[in-house]
Amino acid sequence: MNKEEILDHLPYSKPFLFVDTIEEIDENGVTGSYTFDKDLDFYKGHFKDAPVTPGVILTETMAQVGLVCLGIYLSGNVEGGLPGHVMLTSTAIDFMKPVYPGEKVSVIAEKIYFRFKKLHCNVQMLNEAGEVVCKGTVSGMVTNKMNG
Repeated sequence: MNKEEILDHLPYSKPFLFVDTIEEIDENGVTGSYTFDKDLDFYKGHFKDAPVTPGVILTETMAQVGLVCLGIYLSGNVEGGLPGHVMLTSTAIDFMKPVYPGEKVSVIAEKIYFRFKKLHCNVQMLNEAGEVVCKGTVSGMVTNKMNG
């Protein structure tokens, strides 16, 4: 499964798609990027007159790149089956810097393990200056269908 096929299998669409590109992917990890459009609706209220990207959206971006894209790749390529869906099960994220409207970020994920359909990864998000914005772990279950 190539990078474009993985992007096509993502179960999201705008305005909730937070993956623009996958730069690298293999059985050990993934690197991808996303640019936060300055017109995204949540910037209108988070925060008034000083918008920043909510932490939950940063976490979702890391999960989409670092967990879902990698899970699709692993279930389709490593296990030799159809690409699965990945349902987020847990996160532990530390936030260091804000992400502002219009900023491009890169997500780097390293697989800790993938066994019994559970994927657990270290993830970090970098801004364009190469500074760590947030980092932590994400976990999820690979399923054959969206409802379980």
